[in-house]
Amino acid sequence: MEALRAVQILNPSGEITMPRPDHPRVLCVANQKGGVGKTTTTVNLAVALALHGNRVLVVDLDPQGNASTGLNVPHHAGVPDVYDCLIDNVPLSEVAQAVEGIPNLFCVPATIDLAGAEIELVSVVARESRLARAISAHPEKFDYVFIDCPPSLGLLTVNALCAAQEVLIPIQCEYYALEGLNQLINNINLVRQHLNPTLDVSTILLTMYDRRTRLADAVEQDVRNHFGEKVLHAVIPRNVRVSEAPSYGQSVMTYDPGSRGATSYFEAALEIAMRGVSDNGGTA
Repeated sequence: MEALRAVQILNPSGEITMPRPDHPRVLCVANQKGGVGKTTTTVNLAVALALHGNRVLVVDLDPQGNASTGLNVPHHAGVPDVYDCLIDNVPLSEVAQAVEGIPNLFCVPATIDLAGAEIELVSVVARESRLARAISAHPEKFDYVFIDCPPSLGLLTVNALCAAQEVLIPIQCEYYALEGLNQLINNINLVRQHLNPTLDVSTILLTMYDRRTRLADAVEQDVRNHFGEKVLHAVIPRNVRVSEAPSYGQSVMTYDPGSRGATSYFEAALEIAMRGVSDNGGTA
């Protein structure tokens, strides 16, 4: 079974394809709570969609640069990165790097320079829409653009929310998971009112689910009752392989494609792709 799953996920023949949306979908992966699986979700969904026939761009907007690490893209000081696009108007196409070993997947890395961008953006003209402009000016069209946000609600996250049409919120199945969610939803509503009227919380993904605990079950029920259809059926379990993969500069898709973590992310990616076709890109 594991070998079968691995072949399905790695898709060496290219036979299994996930449907491509009829227009580019820009998803901002946001939650101001740290450690809920934002970067892991971004990397694995992007790889899953790219392995199955979609052109995907990952924009790493977190100064820690973890998404760049997970895709094995160089992001040491001096590498052209998303900071150059935001502050110096360098075109996105000049800083995007092809991800090794995964066709159709590109990454705009984040270096430590980005840590100062929050302060530098304060005095810049049209500071909230710098990223949106950079993405729309990219000469090639992608099926999916995933923006990995920092765990805060500062100007970098606001830039991501202005550039996106959809917000994907990973929620950890823990007691504190729902605490900061109200603040995030309030901020999304503010951005929708004043800056980006098309923004929609389209997808909620439950992560770090431990089936042995009653708490995980209770959190899942709460989230499903509150957000209804927005919550994906696929749930990401706590899985050692998912945690190990970044230390090898890989996603769990390529590190251990037969693992439960990889299968869950594959199912989540397929669900997102199917929703994009059924509801015309998810921008309800």
